[in-house]
Order: sequence, then C-alpha cells, then structure tokens
Amino acid sequence: MRYLLVEDNLELAEAVTKRLALDGHAVDHAASLADAEDCLAVGRYDLILLDVMLPDGDGRAFLARRRAHLETPVIVLTARSRVSDRVGALDQGADDYITKPFDFSELEARCRAVLRRRGGAARNQIALGAATFDPLAGTLRHADRTLDLRNREIRLLEVFARFPGQILSKGQLMDRLFSHDADVTENAIEVYVGRLRRRIENMGLRIETVRGLGYRMDLDGT
Repeated sequence: MRYLLVEDNLELAEAVTKRLALDGHAVDHAASLADAEDCLAVGRYDLILLDVMLPDGDGRAFLARRRAHLETPVIVLTARSRVSDRVGALDQGADDYITKPFDFSELEARCRAVLRRRGGAARNQIALGAATFDPLAGTLRHADRTLDLRNREIRLLEVFARFPGQILSKGQLMDRLFSHDADVTENAIEVYVGRLRRRIENMGLRIETVRGLGYRMDLDGT
C-alpha cells in the first residue's frame, strides 16, 4: 500500500515511515499542506495520515475543502484529546483519528481497519478464487497448503487483490509499492512479479503478462 503522511514533526514522520516500511508499505512524506497538495497532484494513495497543526494551516480545514473530490481514506493525527475536537475531525471527513502520542501498533491497526472498511470487508482475509489471502498474517491458503509470504510479496499481492482481472502497468505497480523518492526502476517490478508468480503458481492463482501493457492476476489459474 502507498500512504501519504502529512506531518511537520520530522522525527515523528521518520519513525512512522520506518515502521510502516517494515511491513512493506511505501510512504511519501509531506511536511506542509502545500507539499501535500503537490503529492496529491501527481500520486495516487491508498491512505492519508493527516496532522492537524501544520505550518501553513489546519489539516482539518484542508480535509474539509478537499473531501468532496477526495475518495482516499484519511486518518487524522491530533494532540487534541477533547471529544469536540475528535467529533469535528470526523464531521469534516476523516475516516478515523488517533491521538498523539500513539503506539505504532495501534496506528497500524487503525490503518488496517480503515482500509478494510473502505474495501467492504470486516475481516483481514481476502478471498482470491479458491485461495484465501491474509495480509496481516502474511499467508496465502489453498486447500490444505499455506504459503508464508515476504513483505514485498504481501504488498504486491494486495495490489492485485484489489484489482482482480484488471491489467496493471509497471508504472501503476511502482506507484503502489514505492515512495516517490525511491531509487528504483521498472525492472524491479519485473523481479518482484516474477518472484510472486513462482510462489503462487500452485495456489490456484496465476499472474499473466499482457505484452506491452502490464500484468493481470487470473483467479482461475492452476
């Protein structure tokens, strides 16, 4: 998943970015609302983590302005613990909030919960044909077999799981897997797709190469 973190506390931003990266997520950091606008103009995100107090404005006002045409789920990060502040953030379009200081495990759990709700799922498991994918546990089960996936494999399979049967270009996969400042090329996508393809080929799934266009996951594979 690709996240946008809007936070002016550089120490906190670095800590959050590193923690989410351990799970294979790509995180773009914006230290101001202006930087956030620039990121949203060129990137597509699965989730936005939005601070309230920023150098060039209030994150809640920013959210209220953009919510009409911003479909990306938003979790507000706030040091304000009053009920009225939390209610205000939710009324202005936040999908959830978390109060600073927060435990990273709680932040990760709230991220997962928001993404599940947006995806219409109540549980972590995702049905992929006859297989069951659990991004939290990092497993793929088919019949009596269970495959343990590595972090980058988990995130790549998550992307294919969100768009079953659709052709995804290398550029689209890069946008989902890597932050905008990551020093990677489209060759990296070929490597990761190749590794994942080999690992899931006996799990009822198949990743097809569509020449000149990209890749598509077939749920009726061998």
